[in-house]
Amino acid sequence: MKNRFITRKNKRKRKLKHFFLFVMFISGLVINYKIFEKSKYTITDKEFTNLIINTTFTSDKDILEKVTNKIIELSKPIKLLNKEYTKSINIIKTSKEEEKPIIYLYNTHQTEEYKPSDFIEFSINPTVIMNNYILEDIFNKNDYKTLVEEESIRDILKENNWKYVNSYKASRILLERRIVENPTLKYFIDIHRDSLPKDKTTITIEGKDYAKVVFIVGMENNNYQSNLEFTTRINNKIEEKYPGLTKGIYKKGGNGVNGVYNQDFSPKTILIEIGGYENNTTEVLNTSIAFSKCFLEVINEENI
Repeated sequence: MKNRFITRKNKRKRKLKHFFLFVMFISGLVINYKIFEKSKYTITDKEFTNLIINTTFTSDKDILEKVTNKIIELSKPIKLLNKEYTKSINIIKTSKEEEKPIIYLYNTHQTEEYKPSDFIEFSINPTVIMNNYILEDIFNKNDYKTLVEEESIRDILKENNWKYVNSYKASRILLERRIVENPTLKYFIDIHRDSLPKDKTTITIEGKDYAKVVFIVGMENNNYQSNLEFTTRINNKIEEKYPGLTKGIYKKGGNGVNGVYNQDFSPKTILIEIGGYENNTTEVLNTSIAFSKCFLEVINEENI
């Protein structure tokens, strides 16, 4: 009888212990969730781009799964509590750090976004800036040292009390700064995206979806002809290798139009729009890779 009482007592203890452990487990999940929520961790364009350029994806669902895993990895409390963690991530390393950059990538309209898709729940809103890091990675790997602009256009507008319409004035300030710091810069690429719906900005080539591109050349600057010739060579190369991917070159000038787009800054300045607001990351990635190949072929011909 006594042994039976002891057995029942031990069972109750085990149940209480298991219940306590279960409560502790649930509490731990809640605490971790609260920490995660409070931290409002976001993946930057650079981090996100690193994920997609270094991973093979078959669909947006595949991208989401891998990004989800990355979020889980980065959401460990010890990392979340370290606010400098995202700054310490070394995304892309250049093989030849001692070389001076000759390509400059920037975005006059840095806040232009692509389709958020399922990433919105992770505060991931891909912008045109992601193109910069894709191209930087490819150009660097091909021994063309590249500089990506990371200063905020919005901050410059705010400092000067300028409206959004003055964005080209703001990016001009950055162009002037960078050429002083890096006089070796030769090619300047201003990357935007279109505002047209997806059926106007997407094409399928050999079973692969791409975000269409269009080039803008300002007609009201001294470098108009040289920039037009340079842009034409790139545009023709894209049309040759990826028929239908480019919508061509729009020459702009006259009343109500910028007409310059900072292309007076250099005879090798390109303004390219990659895709539109409804294009997803896979389509944009495919196009950035296609553009990079064609661009490299053109400048390789110049630098032989």
